[in-house]
Amino acid sequence: MNKTSVIAATMALALSLPTLAAAQDAGTMTLGLGLGYVMPKSDNGDILEGTKELDVGDNLRPTITFEYFIRDNLGIEVLGAWPFEHNIRADGLGEIGSTQHLPPVVSLQYHFDNGAAFTPFVGVGVNYTAFFDETATGDIAGSDLDLTDSWGVALHAGFDYQVSERGALRTDVRWIDINSDVKLNGEKIGEAEIDPWVFGVSYVMTF
Repeated sequence: MNKTSVIAATMALALSLPTLAAAQDAGTMTLGLGLGYVMPKSDNGDILEGTKELDVGDNLRPTITFEYFIRDNLGIEVLGAWPFEHNIRADGLGEIGSTQHLPPVVSLQYHFDNGAAFTPFVGVGVNYTAFFDETATGDIAGSDLDLTDSWGVALHAGFDYQVSERGALRTDVRWIDINSDVKLNGEKIGEAEIDPWVFGVSYVMTF
């Protein structure tokens, strides 16, 4: 199934179930504090006319989410995080640099109400990834390394386990479409296809 089909199916599922009992009432807000582990896909693109494959490392950082329910069970969530930091390696060259990035995501999410403490949800949204503090190392140390910012689709799924009247433990996973042009001294030398999975755990408070 391609990306377009996944997005269409998720949106249709989120919007076609308004008759279920409300897991969260319209006007409810939640705040989540947790950790997110970013794991880029194994094939991260290439540079130098395809002669060197890129490898972008994993990273773990604190995360924060805020969600506002625009109708029963249906909310808009904003994801923020402490800046993630990744080492960048190139085949045959070893480590060539590092970068930090902020990947805020805005998602439309549907929370299923099954009348139990265990409540799954699905979501689809948009991501903007801002790269900064790029540093060239190894064979290109002293050069100006730059990664361009990225817009992309973000898919989200997980579940909440209610532990108190207004508190829940959350486990979730996201897939984010992140592609960035790699520039060295102002010249494009390739493209980084990061497309990470983001695995999260958090404590979610309802207001």
